[in-house]
Amino acid sequence: MSGHSKWATIRRKKALIDSKRGASFTKVIREIIVAAKSGGDVNTNARLRTVVEKAKAVNMPFDNIKKAIQKGTGELPGVTYEEITYEAYGPAGVAVLINVTTDNKNRSAADLRALLLKSNGSMGSVGSVAWQFEQKGFISVPKESIDEESLMEVALEAGAQDIKNEEDSYDIITEPAEFEAVKKALEAKSIKPATAEVTMVPKTYVKLTGKSAESMLKLMDALEENEDVSNVYANFDISKEEMDRIESQP
Repeated sequence: MSGHSKWATIRRKKALIDSKRGASFTKVIREIIVAAKSGGDVNTNARLRTVVEKAKAVNMPFDNIKKAIQKGTGELPGVTYEEITYEAYGPAGVAVLINVTTDNKNRSAADLRALLLKSNGSMGSVGSVAWQFEQKGFISVPKESIDEESLMEVALEAGAQDIKNEEDSYDIITEPAEFEAVKKALEAKSIKPATAEVTMVPKTYVKLTGKSAESMLKLMDALEENEDVSNVYANFDISKEEMDRIESQP
């Protein structure tokens, strides 16, 4: 299974038992503030609409969402955040893209270096790994919700580029411009995705086993727990058997 879809699956499982809701709220609020800089109307700002949906998914109160939008548009005073993408290498040379939303880039860079070092990783130079990814729409649909043929008919007609048959899901790939159309076509048929986002999809993958696989998963976990990190993308591939082995460890 691909690094992206496997990690998306792990994140969904973790979200069910994640007690760090405060940290989740902090991250999403930052994303809303940044997205709202381009306009506070979710009907005309697709990026803001996506982030607001994410906020609702973690049960963020409407008042928090409204205030974050107002801070982004300048209606309310707030901290100024900047977005930075760091390129890095994980265990076994895995390519890693780290999106950061921060009010202190020196702090963020130092924190990321420390996390990477603990997992036998390192920071990369600009352009060192970005070429290994491409921006795509990614929609993951649980297999129990629909059969593959029916899903293909809806998704491909709406403009999907590809549908991958994974272990527990059908993963739909779209061009960024077609993402909203495909998502709306699924919603019109009452097909509820487990994940729906415009993301960075790896062009190739690095297969990991043993300690490298364990270190990579710990690194992804640590990066996503960092308050300044908004998104992490990596081109690792871990087999189902290896994942079962890791998850069975005490």
